[in-house]
Amino acid sequence: MTYCVGLKIDRGLVFMSDTRTNAGMDSISTFKKMHVWEQPGERVIVLMSAGNLATTQAVVSLLDERNKAASDRHPKLLETPSMYQTVRLVGDTVKEVIEHASPNGDKADSYFNASFILGGQIMGSPPRLFMIYPEGNFIESTDDTPFFQIGETKYGKPIIIRAYDRTMSLAETVKLLLVSFDSTLKSNLSVGLPLDLLFLEQDALRVGLNRRIGHDDPYYRTISDGWSKALKIAFSNLPDFPG
Repeated sequence: MTYCVGLKIDRGLVFMSDTRTNAGMDSISTFKKMHVWEQPGERVIVLMSAGNLATTQAVVSLLDERNKAASDRHPKLLETPSMYQTVRLVGDTVKEVIEHASPNGDKADSYFNASFILGGQIMGSPPRLFMIYPEGNFIESTDDTPFFQIGETKYGKPIIIRAYDRTMSLAETVKLLLVSFDSTLKSNLSVGLPLDLLFLEQDALRVGLNRRIGHDDPYYRTISDGWSKALKIAFSNLPDFPG
């Protein structure tokens, strides 16, 4: 299991993902789930993945290689004319990988399932954010749905819904995502540190903030401890049940 969030604010796109994978409680590993393709000044593409690790790694590898020689590799993600064509390319690649991995007729909702959040900006168009389903189809974020989650979503979603505001600063957005992830980490052992954080500022067309947050990160510890204390204080100040 994993937890990834892609969120749109007025200033741009913010992405956060955990790095834990597990095949049973005695087989826990750390793998990066956030992948970036960048041509500074022209485009930045960010892809986060959840689901079967072999499937997600195959999708990323195929996007990178496309059967070209090592000296001639230039991902097609760096050639698409729009973000819509980019998400179509990734969706088709997801379908291709799953069909190849399941010759016995297993479908996308079986062992081979994988889902993705894709976001970025190409010069001449605004930042766009998509969620790609295991079947390879996709939806785009809107004003009514300004963020996407994949993986273990249920613990962190209420926090984002209650506090999100599209006019938030980057600092406020990072705080919100860390609270959401901290609640998920404390509720599900299959989601774990370190976390990867990335910010794409609108029209910058290059990666902005790009940071890995580990167990010993002082800001994360401040947020985690402060959130717990704030909840206890808020609970104690609520009125008692009349009865």
